[in-house]
Amino acid sequence: MTNLSTEVLPMSLEFEQLPPEAISLSQSQIDRAVELSSQVKDESLQWQTYLNALSLSAFENWLESRSSSFNVNQDKCTVLQPRFANLIPTVANLKVGEYKICLITTGSFIDEQVDISRIVVDLPEYIPHFYVLVEVLEEEEKAVIKRFISYKELSERQQNLNFKPNSDWNYEIPVTWFFDESDRLLLYLNCLEPVAIPLPAIPTNRVENLELIKEELIKQLPQLQTKQLWEALTWEQASAVLTNPELIDWIYNLQTQTENNLSIKNLQQHLSDIFKLITQPAINVGRWLWDELDDLAQTNWNLLPNITPQPVMRTPVEEFTVISSQLQQRGLEIPVQARGAYQDLSLAGVPLRLYAVTWHLLSESEPDSWTLLLILGTPALESLPSNLKLRVSDQTGILVEQKVNPELGNSYLFTRVVGNFDEKFLVSVSLGDGVEMTLPSFAFDMSR
Repeated sequence: MTNLSTEVLPMSLEFEQLPPEAISLSQSQIDRAVELSSQVKDESLQWQTYLNALSLSAFENWLESRSSSFNVNQDKCTVLQPRFANLIPTVANLKVGEYKICLITTGSFIDEQVDISRIVVDLPEYIPHFYVLVEVLEEEEKAVIKRFISYKELSERQQNLNFKPNSDWNYEIPVTWFFDESDRLLLYLNCLEPVAIPLPAIPTNRVENLELIKEELIKQLPQLQTKQLWEALTWEQASAVLTNPELIDWIYNLQTQTENNLSIKNLQQHLSDIFKLITQPAINVGRWLWDELDDLAQTNWNLLPNITPQPVMRTPVEEFTVISSQLQQRGLEIPVQARGAYQDLSLAGVPLRLYAVTWHLLSESEPDSWTLLLILGTPALESLPSNLKLRVSDQTGILVEQKVNPELGNSYLFTRVVGNFDEKFLVSVSLGDGVEMTLPSFAFDMSR
């Protein structure tokens, strides 16, 4: 009889242990990361935005667990603003007290190098006092604050070794450059003065530089419908875009399909309008409420008196009375506190008159807003040329493009737009292709 015996071999299952310093992420923080990533339309950046949002939550949890004295300011944090997260692959412009922090996020730090976008290394608007490496363990719903380096130390090493960015605008930085004692960062945030880590000043000639390359950008920016920033632009061009909020907004609108139904010609037309809004001075219509014209308006504009009913006459004031009465019949009420001005134009020999009326909106639905009413006619209320157009643009797009309806025999065109105190409107009048006049943009500031 054969004796059969079974040897039971010991078995062990290896589980990767989480580091004791791992920070737990709540479900609400994960949900916020999902929501933020869904607002980024560049698919290659959606996952990175998700990780970046988790990184931000983990860093805040880490600070809170160490001390309640840290004042975290997210107001300008790029990952929380989809228009910036759509272009910037890191968490930039986070503030802790007086310090600017940039979080460099990854799912794993097994490599000996880490990619850092030159956006947060070479552009003063985004350069931080400290770069912090954060490892996000997405499946475990945890994260680890790994290492950090100051801008001063990174810049010195970069210059000494003549580090250059890759073609996709990333610097490959050795992980060994970073301090591996993350708690030392807490000591610096508590005790070090920000002046010990000087940051480069933001250049004052951003607008002038933008003016020099605007024609290149008008041609190239529509390509961002299908291309990455580094694929469509030079670094000089991208630097001008990334330091201008209006152009960042335009790109986000382009990629979120707000403008995808427009032709290249229309996209370039709006870009041309945006560059005028950015680079040219604006008429402050808020001064009109004080019966004053600013320096820019004094050359061509004439103030209207208080807007109250008067007998019909042919002076500009009386013509406006006729027009305002007609607008009231259409349901457009002009409040007594409104103030306006007019300007006589000549376009290809055609005499025109443009009225602009403004007032401060005080309703609960539109607090801190102002409105601009535009009326384009001829000095004698005659029929308008059949090819006349009135266009109004702001930073987000072409808001209005009014055309003459030959069947109605329009004696004037009118439109009304509403904006916040930090918004401007650009008005253009045209007669067919190639014959156009663009006025200085309109802004609103009631301070004297």
